[in-house]
Formats: sequence, structure tokens, C-alpha cells
Amino acid sequence: MKLNQKTMRRKMGKLGHWPAFVLRLLSFVLILAACAPAAPAAPPARLTLAEALSGGAGQPFARALAPRPFTFPRDHGPHEEFAAEWWYYTGNLDTADGRHFGYQLTFFRFGLAPGAPRRPSDFAANSIYMAHFALADVATGRFAAFDRFSRGAAGLAGAQGEPFRVWLDDWSATGAGPQGLPMRLHAAEGDLAIDLTLESGKPPVLQGDRGLSQKSAEPGNASYYYSLTRMPTSGTVQAGGARHTVRGLSWMDREWSTSALGPDQAGWDWFALQLSDGRDLMFYRLRLKDGTADPYSGGLLVAADGSARRLARDDVQLDVLGQWRSPHSGATYPSGWRLRVPATGLDLRIIPYLPNQELPLAVVYWEGAVRIDGEAAGAPVTGAGYVELTGYAEQQGAARVR
Repeated sequence: MKLNQKTMRRKMGKLGHWPAFVLRLLSFVLILAACAPAAPAAPPARLTLAEALSGGAGQPFARALAPRPFTFPRDHGPHEEFAAEWWYYTGNLDTADGRHFGYQLTFFRFGLAPGAPRRPSDFAANSIYMAHFALADVATGRFAAFDRFSRGAAGLAGAQGEPFRVWLDDWSATGAGPQGLPMRLHAAEGDLAIDLTLESGKPPVLQGDRGLSQKSAEPGNASYYYSLTRMPTSGTVQAGGARHTVRGLSWMDREWSTSALGPDQAGWDWFALQLSDGRDLMFYRLRLKDGTADPYSGGLLVAADGSARRLARDDVQLDVLGQWRSPHSGATYPSGWRLRVPATGLDLRIIPYLPNQELPLAVVYWEGAVRIDGEAAGAPVTGAGYVELTGYAEQQGAARVR
């Protein structure tokens, strides 16, 4: 479908009550639709994940106010009464001879209006979808990231719960079985691709207060949030024209909300760590604009048997060990951490497999595979995981370079 500039201005002129993030995202989708295939479009002003979590104003979207029951596979599917949601898959994989890969496949849905589209048409949409695919090839030092955008209409992108499926073009996550497990991931771009099967591993764990993850003081500034923290993974990774058989562990994070971040919050540092003793740790440090950690920072320590212990901000001591400056955005990110949970005897050193794992996309942030070594109550422990760092490029006023 091609749209001329007059049509685009008329469409955008009706949207003044939508959040700025959604306006810019919709503008990007319309620009892509208006351009011929041979003329790729430049994206609009930088989008931010923090804006996405602060959206929903001006529309009667639901808000996360109290704990709720979770049902699977239904809750793997969409929650269109909320303004935003995402399906986050990350993992560390190895070949039989020890070649290491890290991957990320993420789907985002941003609501234009709650509920089903009012217009009975295959082209009517109530949501915009964005997806990110990234692959780190440690042996070659190569990191590549890609994004896609689409309306949630005409089969181009969408999500469903029973059977579970979320997709954007030919990137997809699908589930089978009564709990939507196992899940299969497909994504390909250029000479890079993944085709992975994720088994159930541990049962889902509910983050925060029985799945209600409060992010700031205002009621409703929260998300519904659960994780599948240790999913045995097998399949293939294609890199540089070669196809590799791999095995490892994946992590799925699932959240939906309407407004989560407060006005004084600048971003977050998120850790998803899988340890050799069978435990998994998730911790997010919400950063205030003055650089301090917000009291609503927190996480979860999941035991080998799947039982979970909630972690408050002051239960975790986090020290930055170094920095890395991006040649793409100019932003400076922390690079390397010491993470301690004194009450449990955990003392972990977390080091990126590759320093440069910034996604220089329409949304600019760092998300990458990390390796872990340290001690657990005096015994050696190792592991791997993923770290996400947001808000650094925006806060530092860095100019993104394609």
C-alpha cells in the first residue's frame, strides 16, 4: 500500500490524543508503507523503551492495579485492553565444539485503542508491532541487530493465545501443548538466522507481588510480569553462510502494562542470569535521572526446584566494573558488573561476551550475552545470561548514526 504525503498528514492529524511514542512509531510504519522497496526510509526521531512504558494517556486502556490469576497458554497471547506488551526471548547457545552464540528475539505490541478494531476490515488495526532480532557470534566477534515494524492487520503481524503464536512477517514464536510449550522461534535476516525449540524447564515464575510488578509510586504504574527462566534449547543458528547445530538455555520474559515508569525515571539495567548450580536470578535496577537507584528496583532468585525468593532493591549490591563507548550512538554504557546478594552468599562477576552489543536501531539500547563466574556460599559458580541497558543514549544526548 502506498500513501502520499497529503494522506499521511491527514491520518496523523487525527492522532493528537495518542502518546508521542505511538505517534512516532505509527509515523515510521506509514513512511515505510509510502516508500518504494528500492528507497528505504530513514526512521523518525529516536524512540525509547521508557516512553513505551509511560504511554497510554488519552485512551481508556486498562491499568495494572492488583494481582490477578495467570492462565496458560492464554496469557502467552495478547492483552489488547492494555497499551503495551512484549515477548522477550534471549539465550546462550553452544555448538558441540564450543562455539558460542547469544541471541535475542523480541516482539512488541503498542495499542492504538483498546479492544478489537471498530472497522470490519482485514486492514483495520488496533495495534502496531515492532520486533528485534540480534545475534552475537563470539568466535568472530560479530554482533548484528535488526528491527521490523508493521500494523497488526491483514496477517502482517499479530498475536494469539490458543494456540500460542506471535509474529511479524516471517519472524515468529509459536507454542504447542496444553501450556503453550514447547515453543519454536524462527527469525532470519541476511546471512543470519535462528530456528530453535525451547522446552519448558522450570514452571513460570511470577515477578513482583504475585505477578504485579510495581515500577513507581503512582497506582497503575506497574506491569503484569512473568518469566520462564530456564528453557532447555536446541536447534540451529546460521551465521556467515554456515549452519550450526546448537544447544543451551533460553529465558522468556513476558510483560503487559499501560503506564509503568514515573517522570523521574531515566531507564533501567536488567539482568537475567542462569547459574551452574541450577539457580536463576533476575534483577532490574531502575535508574533515576540523578543516577541513583529507584526504591522500586527489585527482582527474583529462582531455586533449582523452581521456588522463588523475592529481592528488594537493598537485597542486591551492584557495582560497575568498567565502561564501553558506542561508535554508533556515542553513548557510554557500563560494561562489567559485580553483583552480590549477601543474604544468599552470591557474589558474581558479570562480563559481556562482546563489548559491542548495542542495538543501533529505531530504538537504541544495549542488550547482550554475558558470562558469569563467582561464588555461591563459598563454592565456585559459573553461568551465562543477558543484560539490558536502556536510557543511556537518550540521557547523554548522543546522536545515533546509522
